[in-house]
Amino acid sequence: MQAEVIRTARLTLLPLEVEHAEEMAAVLSDPLLHTFTGGSPAAPQELRARWARLVAGSPDPAVSWCNWVVRLKEQSCLTGWVQATVTRAGDRREAEIAWVVGTPWQRSGIATEAARGLVAWLGRQSVHTVVAHIHPDHRASAAVAAAAGLAPTGDLQDGEVRWRLATEEAAR
Repeated sequence: MQAEVIRTARLTLLPLEVEHAEEMAAVLSDPLLHTFTGGSPAAPQELRARWARLVAGSPDPAVSWCNWVVRLKEQSCLTGWVQATVTRAGDRREAEIAWVVGTPWQRSGIATEAARGLVAWLGRQSVHTVVAHIHPDHRASAAVAAAAGLAPTGDLQDGEVRWRLATEEAAR
């Protein structure tokens, strides 16, 4: 499975390219973005190296790394990124998703719109289950997950709540 362009009302999700690193380093430069995930902002060269590995793809043929940058159409600028790690077990696919939106664009619905667009695209790719792991204190990400159709399971993994959507259930 490979990332394809995803269009929503206000956004274009573009498959990740190494060339996005410079602009995205600025988008992701706020240390507060790492409050719940750890780490610190990456310099453009660090992002370039990391994204070169992501663009090259997973060495495991049963795993697909799908990554997008989020472009706000109106301003023609990158505002964040979304990702899906898709695993295959037999004829079933499961995707673990995540999203980050730069501080200046938060609280504007961009993360929700991007996550919904991503979940809809995954459904069209015959992904059966979508999961996200969210820190229990990260109310904004929990709201995005809920708006995208995921629900908390009560399961914890590495201190984060596992959220889940079975796409068969969403189709009903």
